[in-house]
Amino acid sequence: MATRELSGSPQMLPLFARAGAAMIPGASRLPLLGGLLSGGGHDVPDLTLRLNDVAIDGERLTAYDRVCGFDLRDAVPPTFPHILAFPLQLSLMTDASFPFPAIGLVHIYNRITQHRPIRRSERLNLAVWATPLEEHPSGRQFSLRSEVRVGEELVWEETSTNLKRGRGTEDAPAPGSELPKAAELPSTGTWSLPGDLGRRYGAVSGDLNPIHMHPLSARVFGFKSAIAHGMWTKARCLAALESRLPEAFTVEVAFKRPIFLPGKVEFCQQRGPGEAFNLRFGVRDPREGRSHLDGLAFSG
Repeated sequence: MATRELSGSPQMLPLFARAGAAMIPGASRLPLLGGLLSGGGHDVPDLTLRLNDVAIDGERLTAYDRVCGFDLRDAVPPTFPHILAFPLQLSLMTDASFPFPAIGLVHIYNRITQHRPIRRSERLNLAVWATPLEEHPSGRQFSLRSEVRVGEELVWEETSTNLKRGRGTEDAPAPGSELPKAAELPSTGTWSLPGDLGRRYGAVSGDLNPIHMHPLSARVFGFKSAIAHGMWTKARCLAALESRLPEAFTVEVAFKRPIFLPGKVEFCQQRGPGEAFNLRFGVRDPREGRSHLDGLAFSG
């Protein structure tokens, strides 16, 4: 596997501009763009992107805590390293050798393992790569793997699975299908989500995908309104469970249906069986009872 060392975090606006340009019919044939746009490969590139000695911006961390509902403290939330790795993920997905345009992919599953809490004062080494394409019942899927190290110590890792919709394979595995269903869990609260939530989370996370930013830009991609970021939803769930989370654990979620903004959702949770830490949780539509997110947090 080839490795590319980055001298700084990629800038998000140019990456999203490149991702958007790849959606324009015929753009790949333009002389100035053809060699730059994703969609030119048959499989994901065999490439690891690395960014070392990353400092955590205290103001950004505080803003992230507030928009997601976490308490302000020295340890960073378990989902925060995702937004540090996201520029590398998007850089990889907008590489000319990547087989699909980044905009239009569906984030269907996310798994994070926190080996220990990360302190805001620590310097981090990031690595991101993609797994080979696999079949899915609704198309083809691949995962972005991210690791965070302090020195040589692995402190955090993530698997983020994306779907390219199309002709699928009926009996192919769908990640997260075995997770507890939100519809089967007791409701413990209702969240009212404002219409500008996507813009607020996008401003701090850097995820400026137009489906989250505004109703007009979301409609271009077939949504009736802007939708909440899946990783905001996961973060908001973990903020609600924060006082019960151990220092080391794994949390996985399946993103089932979009949450339209503004809107209301129910948060559900239930302790799982056994002595070890095991929490089932989810977010569902309060009217229809259908899952927006199914999740499980566990240790061991």
